[in-house]
Amino acid sequence: MIDEQKEKNPTIRDAIEIILTQLGENPEREGLKATPIRVEKMYRETCSGYQQNLKEIVNGAVFHEKSNGMVLVKDIEFYSLCEHHMLPFFGMVHVAYLPDEKIIGLSKIPRIVDMYARRLQVQERLTTQIMEAIEEILQPKGCGVLIEASHLCAMMRGVKKDQAKLITTNFSGLFLKDETIRSDFFNQVNQESVKV
Repeated sequence: MIDEQKEKNPTIRDAIEIILTQLGENPEREGLKATPIRVEKMYRETCSGYQQNLKEIVNGAVFHEKSNGMVLVKDIEFYSLCEHHMLPFFGMVHVAYLPDEKIIGLSKIPRIVDMYARRLQVQERLTTQIMEAIEEILQPKGCGVLIEASHLCAMMRGVKKDQAKLITTNFSGLFLKDETIRSDFFNQVNQESVKV
C-alpha cells in the first residue's frame, strides 16, 4: 500500500532514494539514511524563490525622492541552480538605476536578486528578470544589470574549465541609449570599493 502511494505521488525524498539506488548505493547505509531528507530540505531552501513574489519582497519600500545620479548596488553575492543539470552557479550581481523621482530601500535589491536566483535558472534569464523587476517597481529612466558567475556544470563536468566565468548584462532606457552612462556603470562596477 505504501509503495503504491509512493508510485502515485513520489516525493523528493523518494526520488533521491531512487537516484542513490540507480548509482549503485544503498540508501539504508548509515551515512546515506538521512540523505533523502537532507536533500529535500536543501532543494526547498535553494528553490524558495518560487514561494515569493515581487510585491511581498518590496513590501512598500519605494520612496519619492529627487535624485540625479546613478544608484548602484554592487557585489551582491548569489547562488542559484542551473536548470540544465541542477548544479550550482554563483557569483556577483551589480544593479544600477537612474531614478525618476522614486528610489527603493537598499535591502530590497539583494532580496529581489535572491528571489529570482533561488529558482532553477539560466544566467541570461536571471539578468533579465532582475532588470524587469526594477523597471516594474520604479519606472526609472534606465536600468543596468551585470552578473558574473562560475558554473559548476562547466567546472566539474563537461568541458571542465574551472576558471571560466559567464558575464551577462541587460540594459534599459538611458543605459541602453547612452554609451556614457553605460561606461560609467562599467567603471563603477570595476572600481575598487571605497574603504570607510
